Amino acid sequence: KEAIKMGSSIMLALLIKNIVMKQYFIATMRDLRKKDRLVEAAGDTYGQTLTLLSLDVCSDDSVRKCIDSVKDRHIDILINNAGVGLLGPVESISMDEMKKVFETNFFGTVRMIKEVMPDMKKRRAGHIIVMSSVMGLQGVVFNDVYTASKFAIEGFCESMAVQLLKFNVKLSLIEPGPVHTEFETKMMEEVAKMEYPGADADTVRYFKDVYIPSSIDIFEALGQTPEDIAKCTKKVIESSRPRFRNLTNSLYTPIVAMKYADESGGLSVHTFYNLLFNFGSLMHITMSILKCLTCSCLRRRTISPD
Repeated sequence: KEAIKMGSSIMLALLIKNIVMKQYFIATMRDLRKKDRLVEAAGDTYGQTLTLLSLDVCSDDSVRKCIDSVKDRHIDILINNAGVGLLGPVESISMDEMKKVFETNFFGTVRMIKEVMPDMKKRRAGHIIVMSSVMGLQGVVFNDVYTASKFAIEGFCESMAVQLLKFNVKLSLIEPGPVHTEFETKMMEEVAKMEYPGADADTVRYFKDVYIPSSIDIFEALGQTPEDIAKCTKKVIESSRPRFRNLTNSLYTPIVAMKYADESGGLSVHTFYNLLFNFGSLMHITMSILKCLTCSCLRRRTISPD
């Protein structure tokens, strides 16, 4: 039910590799013994313009030590992309498991911002980037806790952005939809085999037999790559006037717009209910068509970090 987003560190390495400017970058990991794939993705930048430091965003002490190790504690751009996922019927998820998700996805991001923000405010310069999710804008069934953590970080950042403007500090949210990583593939395989004590039989059946197949269809049809997210993040970094919210997948724009088109909330709730439980076969066909339409060159036009 819980897994680390291993693709995030690789995405950061790809981002660093693709930004062409005379800057020095710091990538962080909880366990530096697992650095091989990140170093491989970083290529020649590792040891030249890229340094790797240990960091656990769930620890006040670790966050402080990491920033203290940077010369003059001077951070121009902070990219928050640590995250954990949690999937399944909420009845079977313990409160401790829920707290772990918030500890990383919400409080981990808050710790990092609190540590670098005072210096940015003093210098009247800086850019804070937070890896959020389309699930921070639209709830998704059986992703209740993960979605809640992303809703929380969206609200926090929306509030902080107003204050930071006064100090010429920019704050940007990157909001991907489904992204093809080992994290997602492994999690889907694991949850399909698990038992869910505490959840009734019908709910477990809906989760395994309805939600998981639909979710796989969506990932195959709409999923982006870590490189797509890195390109979008690169564009945000290099922009002279970066947007606050940045959806990386244009196909999700109508879904988000639908939520705000109806102030009662009923339109989006009933639409997703019908798609999942009443028109599952139709949705499968639609996703298959989208998968064909968004492959190769057409895919680059339909799903774009621009």
